[in-house]
Amino acid sequence: MNLVERIDALLPQTQCERCGFAGCRPYAEALARGESTPDRCPPGGRAVLARLSTLLGRGDADEVDPTCGDYPGLTVARIDEARCIGCTLCIRACPVDAIVGASRRMHTVIADECTGCELCLPPCPVDCITLVPLAPAATRADSWSGMPAWWSESRAPRARRRAEARRARLTREAEARQAGARVAAARVARERRQAEIAAAVARARARRAGEGERQS
Repeated sequence: MNLVERIDALLPQTQCERCGFAGCRPYAEALARGESTPDRCPPGGRAVLARLSTLLGRGDADEVDPTCGDYPGLTVARIDEARCIGCTLCIRACPVDAIVGASRRMHTVIADECTGCELCLPPCPVDCITLVPLAPAATRADSWSGMPAWWSESRAPRARRRAEARRARLTREAEARQAGARVAAARVARERRQAEIAAAVARARARRAGEGERQS
């Protein structure tokens, strides 16, 4: 297990982006490169901070950086389906693909996969999403990671896999769009070149025709 994987294994996998990075893995990569500090994980709290500091051999801080925001404890998102307008903005924001639905159709949350990251709240234009406590915040102190043991042992690995799968899907989709754009650009360039050749041939024919008329 390399350093990035060892760091990532200590993180709670809420994928909440409070650390300033697009998920736990990017944060782990930044820590491994020495480009961030281990005090930027509110969900992990002091427990994760202590373990990261030990692993990295750094004693940057004893408390989580307050600029990263507060963490209310584990929650799960709930969508008021009667108010949902099917805009899909929350689906696009969810880092673990825990919201399902179609455009202009009611959305719903897969509760067992939701990490309570809160990233679905800001984009919702009708404020139809609320967060419901999933476990008492006091239980966080009982875990090796700063989260409840049942989360660290079961839900965190699932959240990691789902976040990785989503990142891989988005990468594939971006690559497909880029490939499509390249094909479209090549087609436009080919058609432009063909048009230029046709125009050159037409000019040559017109010139020859004009020369023939003058000779006659």
